[in-house]
Amino acid sequence: MPLLNKLGTAAPRPTERDLDLRRLRIALTVFFALDGFVFAGWVVRIPAIKEQTGASAGQLGLALLAVSAGAVVTMTLTGRLCRRYGSIPMTVVCAVTLPLSVALPPLTSSVLVLGLVLLFFGASYGGISVAMNSAAVDLVRALRRPVMPSFHAAFSLGGMLGSGLGGLVAGHLSPTPHLLGITVVGLAITASAAPALLRYGASPRLRETAPASDPQEPGGKRRMARPTRGLVIVFGLIALCTAYGEGAIADWGPLHLEEDLHAHPGIAAAAYSCFALAMTIGRLSGTALLERLGRTRTVVGGGATACVGMLLGALAPSTGLALAGFAVTGLGLANIFPVAIERAGNLAGPGGVAAASTLGYGGMLVGPPLIGFMADWYSLPTALTSVALLAAVASVIGFATRRTERTERTETA
Repeated sequence: MPLLNKLGTAAPRPTERDLDLRRLRIALTVFFALDGFVFAGWVVRIPAIKEQTGASAGQLGLALLAVSAGAVVTMTLTGRLCRRYGSIPMTVVCAVTLPLSVALPPLTSSVLVLGLVLLFFGASYGGISVAMNSAAVDLVRALRRPVMPSFHAAFSLGGMLGSGLGGLVAGHLSPTPHLLGITVVGLAITASAAPALLRYGASPRLRETAPASDPQEPGGKRRMARPTRGLVIVFGLIALCTAYGEGAIADWGPLHLEEDLHAHPGIAAAAYSCFALAMTIGRLSGTALLERLGRTRTVVGGGATACVGMLLGALAPSTGLALAGFAVTGLGLANIFPVAIERAGNLAGPGGVAAASTLGYGGMLVGPPLIGFMADWYSLPTALTSVALLAAVASVIGFATRRTERTERTETA
């Protein structure tokens, strides 16, 4: 019996191309979840690695900086490799190196070696971030639906699963078997999902129906010679503003609740959990929101929501209100980063994704230290209001670039 749509008439049977796109979307979603799972598994074992290597707080900070350095350096290179070899093959390659690299930190016995190992880990993390986001941008264009937030929701869900499992096994397993187990799981997932990703990503039906304005085609290269590069940087700034907030809340939110609002340490630890859970929920509903409001309204409204939420989170007189503020901030910021990356990719292909991702990652990198400096100069609540300020800036920039959305709709129609 044929399926019926809302009007009671027979719904059209999905074409082979539709099925290929659906399978490709599922496979790519798996890789986003894998990225979040592996990274979160490493993060929860940082204290144990610190104790194992005998690193001081300052030495550990320098070693962790290698993760950021490796990621930032590799992002631009990965964008070039994606243009040459394709985003999907590069996603698979990085999905192999990322699980392998996460098993190495517990095998180190000195801070210097740890830093070198984390440089490799950061390079793999930065590489897969650019490659899979570039592949996602291409898929969004082929689907002609704003599904980019769903991929980032998978990343968030993978991160929540990785951190949850890591917390459960941290008291029973040393970092070596735990992270080695993540390696085995990661390689197994890659081996099972990579064939589908490679097969359906290379489907002739998808290439035949690719948008004529693909930035990697000759016409796209001509478009790159115009103010496109400046627009990519603008979208990268939007990503920076939102990633700044995520890094700040992750590192300073619990401390704010514990020291300024005198919350119990267990409750204070829920600061980032509330933020992350709300962000995941926001991304799961992001496609419907984008279809209803469009990209500009989603960015403007999300930035305004995050601004209000962070002002509440930073300045509220009670723990409950502060936690509510962090949750509202997560809802507001949820879809801004995915939209910024997608629009940069639409304009400039993998190079645009690389540039915007690098700026966004830079925001997550510089945010926590800046919050610390401002907390010393003023106070931590005052410093946290900078997250609200940058969310407002993202909203303003999103409104200022509203005309480019019409151009993108025309080109992908």
